[in-house]
Amino acid sequence: MASSDTQLALLPDQPDQPDIDSPLSSLLYDLSQQVQGGMENMLKMTNEIDQNSAGIMEEIERCKDTASERKKALEEEKDRSAYSESVHFEEKVSSYFAEDLLS
Repeated sequence: MASSDTQLALLPDQPDQPDIDSPLSSLLYDLSQQVQGGMENMLKMTNEIDQNSAGIMEEIERCKDTASERKKALEEEKDRSAYSESVHFEEKVSSYFAEDLLS
C-alpha cells in the first residue's frame, strides 16, 4: 500500500486544480485583451500612415508638375535668349560689314 500512497501524494488534489486554472484563465484573458488592444492600435496607425502617404504622393505629383512647368519655361526662355543672341550677332556682323564697305 505504500506505493499507492506515494502515487496519491504525487497527484494534485482535485479541489486545488480550479484554483490554478482560475488565475491562469484570468492571465490569458488579460493577455488576449492587451493583444487585441495592440492590434486595434496598429490598425489605426496603419490607416493614418495610408492617409498620410496618399497626401504625400499627391504633393509629390504637384511638385513634379510644377518642376516640369518651370523646366519648360526655362527652356523657352533659353530658346528666346539664344534667338535674341543670334539676331544681335547678325546685327553686329551687318554693322561691321557696313562699316567695312563705307571705309
